[in-house]
Amino acid sequence: MEMNREYALYAVEKTKELLAIDSPSGYTEKAAAWVQTAFAELGFDAKLTTKGGVLVDLGGTDVNDGLFLEAHADTLGAMVTEIKGNGRLKVTNLGGLRAENCEAENCRVYTRAGRVIEGTLQLCNASVHVNLSYGDTKRTFGAMEIVLDEDVKTAADTRALGIEVGDIVCMEPRTRVTESGYIKSRFLDDKLSVGILLGFAKYLKDNNITPVRRVYAHVTVYEEVGHGGSASVPQGVTEAISVDMGCVGDGLSCTEKDVSICAKDSGGPYSYQVVGKLIDAAKRENASYAVDIYPGYGSDVEATLRAGYDIRHGLIGAGVYASHGYERSHIEGVLNTLKVLKGYLQL
Repeated sequence: MEMNREYALYAVEKTKELLAIDSPSGYTEKAAAWVQTAFAELGFDAKLTTKGGVLVDLGGTDVNDGLFLEAHADTLGAMVTEIKGNGRLKVTNLGGLRAENCEAENCRVYTRAGRVIEGTLQLCNASVHVNLSYGDTKRTFGAMEIVLDEDVKTAADTRALGIEVGDIVCMEPRTRVTESGYIKSRFLDDKLSVGILLGFAKYLKDNNITPVRRVYAHVTVYEEVGHGGSASVPQGVTEAISVDMGCVGDGLSCTEKDVSICAKDSGGPYSYQVVGKLIDAAKRENASYAVDIYPGYGSDVEATLRAGYDIRHGLIGAGVYASHGYERSHIEGVLNTLKVLKGYLQL
């Protein structure tokens, strides 16, 4: 059966739902519960791992040649590191969040007691009419603060709201899907790929397809800090493929409308055999694809290999521009990624 646009549209809709759930590394319980439910509603066995991810059995007969598909639901974020004397907050980043990219972004502070308090990440002394060094200040988290949308003037005022050091801070994703098919949001890395895996699962279910190889999906929750894929690989798995964002930028050939196949990133080359089979799958399914090398990137499957699993590994993903910032992809990139997954399993 053809992999058609219906499943890409479904993937985008599920992505939008997941993007609405704040889930930086270390604060992913609600997102994982949503993922588990989404796969279960499609009729698949989805279990929470001890570490907090979701392991899904997508079926298949050959359990000794299993394929492990990894995506991650954790995102970049921040954590309160100091309550300042004026009641404002200093934060430290979770994962690769960039201070200069988040300047003037709305955010939410989650307290241990369950309160959610809004604020904005601003440069200290952020008024241009007052701060004559505004343009010269290097944007670091040390030079920035969260201005809470509450009447606080002292550290005691802020603590009275229930805010303490260690509380989670989440940036507003600002998700939009345009009529022209572009998907814009923070944290498409990697919630778009979780949506893609759900779209692939729906394709299997709708068409009553049982793959020859046993296929598992693992939605991890610590990828942004480097150890998401380091556990929970079922027995019999021989290959693992990260479905993560494909890079778009100078020196690379991928666009947002393509599926990117990564040959090498900062962790070294991916399996030559797997990369070759991914290219063959793209050609077989007439998917628009690019093979690229990512200069500053690491993936879940590299964490899987570092954990000692004896498997072959690969990485694909819909092209995403402005990674770790306000990211953009396209529904055609989603569809082309789905086509490669179908072609890789020769469905």
